Amino acid sequence: MEKIKGMTAAKSPVFIGILCTLVGGIFWGFSAACGQYLFDNYNVDSTWLTAVRMLASGIILIVYSVLVRGKGKRREVFSVFKQKKDLFAMLNFAITGLLLCQFSYLTAIQYSNAGTATVLQYVGLVLVMVWVCFRERRAPEKRELLAVGLALAGTFLLTTHGNPGELVISREGLIWGLIAAIGLASYTLVPTWILEKHGAPVVTGWAMLAGGTVMAAAGRIWTVPVHLGLDGFAALAGVVLVGTVFAYTLFLMGIQKIGALKASVIGCVEPVSAAIFAVLWLGSKFEPIDLIAFVCIISTVFLLVKKEDQETEEAAEAIGQTA
Repeated sequence: MEKIKGMTAAKSPVFIGILCTLVGGIFWGFSAACGQYLFDNYNVDSTWLTAVRMLASGIILIVYSVLVRGKGKRREVFSVFKQKKDLFAMLNFAITGLLLCQFSYLTAIQYSNAGTATVLQYVGLVLVMVWVCFRERRAPEKRELLAVGLALAGTFLLTTHGNPGELVISREGLIWGLIAAIGLASYTLVPTWILEKHGAPVVTGWAMLAGGTVMAAAGRIWTVPVHLGLDGFAALAGVVLVGTVFAYTLFLMGIQKIGALKASVIGCVEPVSAAIFAVLWLGSKFEPIDLIAFVCIISTVFLLVKKEDQETEEAAEAIGQTA
């Protein structure tokens, strides 16, 4: 009887949703470590990696969207181009949302490490909360003020180890980490009606292609001499396939089964897994005070995610999707 109950629980939608969300978050953390591996071992910078990641992911998502539709519905994949309003919304999502978020995050990893950059990006959730309070013309609640305080304390400890006169990470790593937080907030606050109208895989696929094209042209990536070995291609696959396509799909499946609230909280495994991969695989070192800083910043998710607060819930949901 106990065995039957265990099998039933393992097949339940809630269990599957939790598992999908958990694996998706771990995949995002692994992707960050793969990006750090490429930066450390090959002539690759964040401009090149952002362009390649977005272009490859965009192509995969568009092909996937075409294949999952029947013959009579495949034209729907191109419906986003029919109306100027939809096209401009998609481009806005591509440039001020995906591109800014992806580029700043990868640049933060380049100048620091996967764990630190991922945790700093989480400060973006607090920025969203501040914007929501400003837009609604209301004072922050006690739990929101506590979240701001924890985010500031965590950032201070992570970057100075308690000594305000000395940075323990590079200045560029700190600046780009905070820009990554702004990128997360920007991504979250971009209107999402276009995703609901045409479907997240379709809009995200075209937005990835558009953003990747802009980044490729701006960085003239075809002039960058990059020669990857088998390990380099494996790491690139980790960034594109594991960390973008697979993680994104699993996280959406998790949201469908357990809701964005629970999924966003479980998604907190992302910075933890990024730090673990960075330590065990890449040899990054973290002090006990770094772990305290991690806890301070990640705890803001638990304080800010409220089921009745749709804006904040969507912000927490977007944390994993942008990694």
